[in-house]
Amino acid sequence: MAEKQVIRKLSAQAKDKVKDAQAVRDASAYQPVVPQVQLGFVHHNVDCLGCRACEIACKDKNGLPPGPRFRRVMYVEGGTFPEVYAYKVNMSCNHCAEPACLPTCPTGAIWKRPDNGVVDIDSSLCIGCRRCEAACPFGAPQFDPEENVVKKCNMCIDELLAQRKPYCVQACMNRVLDIGPIDQLRAGTYQTKAVGPADQVVGQVKNMASPELTHPSIVFVPHPQGRVEVPAVAPATASSGAEGAAAGTAAAPAASAAIKAAS
Repeated sequence: MAEKQVIRKLSAQAKDKVKDAQAVRDASAYQPVVPQVQLGFVHHNVDCLGCRACEIACKDKNGLPPGPRFRRVMYVEGGTFPEVYAYKVNMSCNHCAEPACLPTCPTGAIWKRPDNGVVDIDSSLCIGCRRCEAACPFGAPQFDPEENVVKKCNMCIDELLAQRKPYCVQACMNRVLDIGPIDQLRAGTYQTKAVGPADQVVGQVKNMASPELTHPSIVFVPHPQGRVEVPAVAPATASSGAEGAAAGTAAAPAASAAIKAAS
C-alpha cells in the first residue's frame, strides 16, 4: 500500500512570507525575469570520467540524505561489438529562462534571481506538494522525505556571492564541468577548460527533453552518438505553430522520462 503523502505545515514566520512570495511568483510567471547576466553550465560529455566527484561534493555541501541528488551523472552505453560507445551526461538544475517549476509552486517558494538568473528556492516555504517536481522536464527538484520538503540546486549561490564557483565545478578533477554566462558559452567566446579549441557546444543531447519547453541554461560538448540531429523546419504559420507546440508538449513526457530513468 502506497504511503500517504502528508502536506507539510508552515511555521507562523513562514506563513507571513507567503503572500509576498506568491506575488513574486505571479509576476515571474506572466513576465519571465530577464537577469542582468544569465549564468549556465557547460559539460564535456566525452572527457567526463564519470567519477561522480561532483555528485558527492554537492551532496556533502548541501547535507543531503540518501536519495535526493541535485547533480546526477548519467552513463550512456550502446552499440554492438566492435562498434561500441560510452559517454556521460552530467546535469543538475538548468536554471531555465522560463522555469516550469516556478509557476506551479502554490506558496511562491521558487523564484528567479534578477542578478545572475539562478532559479532559487526557499525550502522554509515549501509544503511538500511536489508540484514543481512533476512540472520540471529535467528532474531538478528533489524531494527530501526526511524533511518532507523539496530542495534543488541553487548553483551554490553563497559561493557565487563570494566570487567562487559551485562545489560541483570545484570538485571536477578533469575540469569538464564549468559555469559561465550562458550566451558566451553558446557563442564559444567564454574561456573555459571544459571546451577544447576544436569543440563545438550544443544545447541538447539525446534522451533530453526539448530545450524549447523551458530554455535551459546549459550546453554540452556532445559525444558523436549523443548528438541530436536537428531537422530543417519550414517557417511556422500561426496554425502550424500551434500544432507544433501541441506535438512538442505531447513528446516531452517521454523524453523527460528517458533522462530521468537514466539517473
